[in-house]
Amino acid sequence: MFVLAKDGSPLMPCHPARARELLATSRAVVARYAPFTIRLKDRTRAASDVAGVQLRIDPGSKGTGMAITDTKQEAAAVGRTVTVRRGLVSLEIRHRGDQIRKAMTQRAGYRRRRRSANCRYRAPRFRNRLRPKGWLAPSLRHRVDSAASVAGRLCRYAPVTEIHIEDAAFDTRAMSEGRSLDAVEYRKGTLAGTEIREYLLAAWRRTCAYCGATGVPLNIDHIRSRSRGGSNRLSNLTLACVPCNQAKGAAPVEEFLVGAPERLTRILQQARTPLRDAAAMNATRRQLISAVGGTGLPVHLWTGARTKWNREAMGLIKSHTADALSVGHLDHEHGAAVVRVCEQVHVVKAVGRGAYARTTPDRFGFPRLSRPRRKRQQGFATGDLVRAIVPTGRWQGTWSGRIAVRSTGHHSLTTPAGRFNVSYRNVQLVQRADGYAYALRQEK
Repeated sequence: MFVLAKDGSPLMPCHPARARELLATSRAVVARYAPFTIRLKDRTRAASDVAGVQLRIDPGSKGTGMAITDTKQEAAAVGRTVTVRRGLVSLEIRHRGDQIRKAMTQRAGYRRRRRSANCRYRAPRFRNRLRPKGWLAPSLRHRVDSAASVAGRLCRYAPVTEIHIEDAAFDTRAMSEGRSLDAVEYRKGTLAGTEIREYLLAAWRRTCAYCGATGVPLNIDHIRSRSRGGSNRLSNLTLACVPCNQAKGAAPVEEFLVGAPERLTRILQQARTPLRDAAAMNATRRQLISAVGGTGLPVHLWTGARTKWNREAMGLIKSHTADALSVGHLDHEHGAAVVRVCEQVHVVKAVGRGAYARTTPDRFGFPRLSRPRRKRQQGFATGDLVRAIVPTGRWQGTWSGRIAVRSTGHHSLTTPAGRFNVSYRNVQLVQRADGYAYALRQEK
């Protein structure tokens, strides 16, 4: 648990049992519920022994692991000391980059349709717009901002003295081939001296990959449709006749060819692992290092190979939090070890701060209903952490969770046991919404 001094400065984290003891004796008060933080009422930072901790970060495309650790020297044998690392707090951030990308794609589809349909003309935006240096797509920028924001918040809750980040770069060219490449192959590329259409016609012998038709017009089809996250890579392209192309649409190829397992197997053998996550990591790793460096603390970079080496030597499972605990130098060949792994992991899920839209559109992009102008109703806003005391009914009892406000005053409360409506008269505010949802899970 995080501990703050009397003046709000961070102290060394403590065990949950110690936090309960301090609260029971009225020596501390709750400063924040998620993540749980207490503030001492009778101690300052100057009167405390603060050794300092380290913040270790394992970036990821869909999630980022963070670990607060302390490192000490302990006696292992006569005249010999070893370095031990203890995990104090483990935290996992779950990004919402896929949701942002889907929303941006949907918005682009609405605008594209309004320009092509028989509606009020909407001229396309100027395409020669300049982008500032370091610009990232919104879904990628979110990964950098969320990780840097949580890291800065942890530096305010714990006495962090240094930050260790895994700086891993992915060779997407070698990943697409599934093997190591030489210099000549890097220069030439996959389709050196040919065209995609000619290559597909030769590879599939001018036949439809779905029905085997020949002598008919063939279209280039995406095995995994673009609307479902498919790319324009050669391994995701095939040939399809017009009827098959229209019948498949955006459906998964596994559903479309459920009755033709042999054809499905041949198509899936061509499809390779998507490189979207690897490309996202390559695009954001330097931006994240620069953003975390804004805290003013020394930042140390480590390779992914060292992280894997440390994790396997310590016998830890493969997860973002275990990787974060293994980031950095650990001389386990001479006795250094990780002696404590957090059993509970704080899960921080990015949920956003609401939408700017004033209307809810239908599937064609036209306004279906108006949204309320005020985001705060009866003193509550969507995303607030509240405690509800329900006097009667099926949900009788005391519940805690995130609330979704309604203008009628009967708000929707989401709890681990389910969702139900509750009157604002029976709700007490615990913590204001900050764009994240908090939960706990056990480390497997």
